[in-house]
Amino acid sequence: MNVAHQSASLALDASWSSSGTSRSVASKPSAVQQTFSVVVPFYNEAENVRFVLEELRAVLPEAEIIAVDDGSTDATWQQMLRMPGIRRIHFERNVGQSASIYHGLHACTGDLCGLMDGDGQNDPFNFRLLLAAFDKGNADVVCGYRANRHDAWKRKAASRVANTIRRFFLDDGVRDTGCSQKVFRREAVDLLVPFRGLHRYLPAVFKQAGLRIVETPVHHRPRRAGESKYNNWTRAVAGIYDLIGVAWLLNRKLPIVRMEEKK
Repeated sequence: MNVAHQSASLALDASWSSSGTSRSVASKPSAVQQTFSVVVPFYNEAENVRFVLEELRAVLPEAEIIAVDDGSTDATWQQMLRMPGIRRIHFERNVGQSASIYHGLHACTGDLCGLMDGDGQNDPFNFRLLLAAFDKGNADVVCGYRANRHDAWKRKAASRVANTIRRFFLDDGVRDTGCSQKVFRREAVDLLVPFRGLHRYLPAVFKQAGLRIVETPVHHRPRRAGESKYNNWTRAVAGIYDLIGVAWLLNRKLPIVRMEEKK
């Protein structure tokens, strides 16, 4: 497994003021007011950047938004630079979605972290649903699952097979690991080990660490512009390779234990 963070050279644009960490995640009071950070990875999504970030800001006006450009070769980074009120991370070359998520999460300052894709298919309003589920207090991680997935039938069929195999080997407790939208506490980021394919196995890592996971249905949309960066064959090959490695890692990873020290 490649350590993605060692191969990435990145620049962080901190135009989003750190004073934003005192803001609350929702307009209505919750049991415990908590700040919220959202990480959005982009790769050659120049046609979608503005739409995605403006829509996300409209839904969550007080959130910290961290947009990650994964070494795009189009105008994605230039489009990001035109967007006010966000934090930006730029990789000098493409290193993959997992690296984007890993570095983006480590840049978060909010009490809670959220994830979504930059292709426009994830509806930002889903975060209201995920946060509401989190606010019930019976989960450490809330994962969305696409109740009305808008993808080609071949891709949906391939995902169903992959999800079945993954659940058999890892029992990660989720039905749709391909749904990027998730919410969890920032402390959970410390559990992550950087490797290519990490974004597909976040629930497995969290469950192995003893975190409570719940799912909630979310809205999914057709792509409005651009092209998917994946095909069924490359996803299948990478998935099998990663599955073997993740199964080994979770079996060998040191357990989380409570400790007491006395002098």
